[in-house]
Amino acid sequence: MQIAVSSQNRKTITEHAGKCRKFWIYKIDKGEISDKRLLELPMEQTLHASHHQLPGPLAAISVLISGSIGAGLHHRLMQAGIQPIITMEESPDMAVAAYLEGRLDRLPIDHRHQCHGHGHTLSCGTNRR
Repeated sequence: MQIAVSSQNRKTITEHAGKCRKFWIYKIDKGEISDKRLLELPMEQTLHASHHQLPGPLAAISVLISGSIGAGLHHRLMQAGIQPIITMEESPDMAVAAYLEGRLDRLPIDHRHQCHGHGHTLSCGTNRR
């Protein structure tokens, strides 16, 4: 299993997964982290830019953890069999550890809030960190 965590600044979990270009990719074996690497996507491969399919480097993930995920992207991820998770946790390592232990605090998707006509929710790209 692989877990992706949006981290544009490489230090904290960042918002707006659709426009994020940097993700920590955690490889999970037998319920534990076995590898962690930074994935940097070109602008044209962001989740926002690739409306109809997931970018190749993210196609193998099982979970995406972010500070915000728009309703449209949430739906696309679910259709692809990827569990989208929104959290207020700031540390990528702590979020993944908490997820694996079944104790990661999650925020709901606000399907009523639309942003820029693209179906984004929550902060619509503002950075709370």
